[in-house]
Amino acid sequence: MNIKTQFATITDADPDEVDRDEAQNGIVHVTALLLTKTADALIDPKLVLSWLLTALGAPGAMIGMLVPIREAGALLPQLALSRWVEASPQRKRFWSAGAAGQGLAALGIAAAAFLLSGAVAGAVVLGLLAIFSVARAASSVSYKDALARTIEKTRRGSITGLAGSVASASVFGVGLLMATGIFEVSVTPLAIIIAVAGLGFLLGGAVFLRLKEPSDTPEAEDDDTLKALVQPIFNDAQLRIFVASRAALAVTALAPPFIVMLSSGSDRTALDQLGPLVMASTAASVLSSYVWGRLSDHSSRQTLMASGALGAVVFLVVGGFGVALGGFANMIWAALAVFAAQIAYEGVRAGRKLHLTDMAEDDFRARYTALSNTLIGIALLAGGLFGLTADLFGPGWVLIAFAVLSALGAVVATRLDEVQED
Repeated sequence: MNIKTQFATITDADPDEVDRDEAQNGIVHVTALLLTKTADALIDPKLVLSWLLTALGAPGAMIGMLVPIREAGALLPQLALSRWVEASPQRKRFWSAGAAGQGLAALGIAAAAFLLSGAVAGAVVLGLLAIFSVARAASSVSYKDALARTIEKTRRGSITGLAGSVASASVFGVGLLMATGIFEVSVTPLAIIIAVAGLGFLLGGAVFLRLKEPSDTPEAEDDDTLKALVQPIFNDAQLRIFVASRAALAVTALAPPFIVMLSSGSDRTALDQLGPLVMASTAASVLSSYVWGRLSDHSSRQTLMASGALGAVVFLVVGGFGVALGGFANMIWAALAVFAAQIAYEGVRAGRKLHLTDMAEDDFRARYTALSNTLIGIALLAGGLFGLTADLFGPGWVLIAFAVLSALGAVVATRLDEVQED
C-alpha cells in the first residue's frame, strides 16, 4: 500500500484526489503529534508534576500553582504571538520552536528533580513550567494555520484524531504499570519520565520541520495594534458564538479532578487509585479521539453539540450520585465516570479545534486562534472558583453545575454554521 493509499484510508478520501505532498504531510503531522502528545501526557501537571513536587518536599502552595501556570501560560500569550505568526511565511517554524522550547524546559525540570529539593526545587520547577507554557502557546497559535495550509478540509480531523488515539495508547501502558504496582512513585522514575517527555518534544519539533508548507510571504497588515487584534470578536458574530460555546464546554476539561474527589472515600492507596483512573482516561482517548476526529470532518458543529450533550448527562449522573451517596464505594465506578467524562472532553476538543480551523480565513486564522484562546484562558482562570465551591458544598454539586454549563454549550453550538460545507 503506497503512501497516498494509506493517507486516503485514514482520512476516507478519494486516492485520486490526494497528491503525494499532502499524503507525506499527513505522515509528518501524525508522527510529530504522536511524539508531542505522548510527551505532554507524561509531564501532566495534574499528575506527574504534582507528585514530583510532593516527593521533593515543595510547599503545598507551589503545588497548587502548577495547573494555573500551565493553563494560563499556554493561552494568554497567544494574542501577542499571533502577530509574529501571521507575518511568517511558514508556520511550521513556530510550531517546531515551541516544541523545542517545551522539550528543553522539560529536561530542565528533570534536572531540577535530580539536583534540588524543597522550596528551591518548587520555585525552579514553576519557573521552568512557565517557560514550558509560553513555548506551548507558540505551538498552539501556529498549529491550526500549519494544518490548514498542508491538509485539505474534511481530512484534518482524521489526522489529529489518529495521533491522539495512538498517543493515548502509549500512555495507557504507564497507567497499567501504576495499577499493577510495578511503577514506583519516587523522584528518580518520575524525573526519568519527564526527561523522556523532553526528548519526545525535541524529536517531534524536528520531525515537523519536514512539513511541506507553502512559503508565501503574507502582506503586512496596515494596523497590527491590539485594537485590530481583538476587533474580530466585535465584528464576527460566528466567532462570538463559538467562544461562548467553547467557554461553557470548557467544564469538560475541569471536571476530572472533581470526579477524583468523589473517589477519595475509597480505602485504597493513592497509587492504587491513580493507576485505574489513568487507564480509564487514556482508554477513552484511544477509543474516541479518531472517531470524534472523523465526525468533526463531516460536521464540527454537530460534534460540539453531541459531546456537550454527553458531558451534560455524565456530569448530571455522576454529580447526582455524589450528592446522594457522598462518593464512590470502589474505584470501578470512579474509573467508569472518568472514562465517560474523558470521551465527552475528547469530542469537545476535536470539535472546537477543527471548527476554528475551518471557519477562519487563511490570513486571520492565527489571530482568531489567539483571540479565542486568550478569552478561554481568562475563563479558565475564573474557573478556579469552582474549587472553592467544592470546599463549601461538595464536588457533587459542582458537577451538577458543570452539567448545566455543558448543556448550555451544546445549545449555543446549534447556532454555529456548518463550516465543513463548501
